[in-house]
Amino acid sequence: MTGVLDGRIAVVTGAGRGVGAGIARALAKEGAHVAVVDIDAEAAETVAAELSSYAAVLAVRCDIRDSAQVDACVAEVVERFGTVDVLVNNAIDARGAGPFEATTDDDLDRVLDTGPKATLYFMRACFPHLRETDGGGRVINLRSGSEPQGLAGFGAYIASKAAIGGLTRVAAREWGRHGITVNNLAPFVLSDGARSHFDEHPEELEKVVRTLSLRRVGDAETDVGRAAVYLAGPDSSYVTGVTLSVDGGGSFFS
Repeated sequence: MTGVLDGRIAVVTGAGRGVGAGIARALAKEGAHVAVVDIDAEAAETVAAELSSYAAVLAVRCDIRDSAQVDACVAEVVERFGTVDVLVNNAIDARGAGPFEATTDDDLDRVLDTGPKATLYFMRACFPHLRETDGGGRVINLRSGSEPQGLAGFGAYIASKAAIGGLTRVAAREWGRHGITVNNLAPFVLSDGARSHFDEHPEELEKVVRTLSLRRVGDAETDVGRAAVYLAGPDSSYVTGVTLSVDGGGSFFS
């Protein structure tokens, strides 16, 4: 059985768990060879072992805050697979929340280093390969529906995600001439930490779900992952610079 991404080489950051793992699963099940990138080597190896029944996979430990490690990661992927066709920038350290005025330098540095800076590092490292891709390279960055909402308590995180949106728009303008599309996904999926919290406070989750047009929590693979398959595949070849919300109508990007 063939998939729409047969033979494509995809790099997915933060793929050891959560949304990243869901995207990696969806891509692999459509035939893409996937580099599972995560700072947690054991988590990356676990996901890679799972995906090996669908396609060729490679687990890579990488601290995305370090541009030299990012360059080495991409070089390892190219050495193994020959190129990079699809880049998914999912990883970010989103720990911590609090009042705007209590945001520390460390809070800001953490989300900027793992958000827009890491996104730029990977895009820069993958560019020479993406522009040589038959059928056009694909970049998928991760934003958040918390941006248009201005979600209280998440000033640094929202600033980071908004910066990623800016990088996406500029790259979409510049890289279109090379046949590369650059788009965003804005998902609503519960992280492990959020799920643990809501398990103890189900009434809070119910309140959140009531704000959605489609009143359920998204699934990392079948909802977000399938949207990533679309943006990575041939059907989106004329789509670039957009943000696709996969959040049940929780936010409306304009």
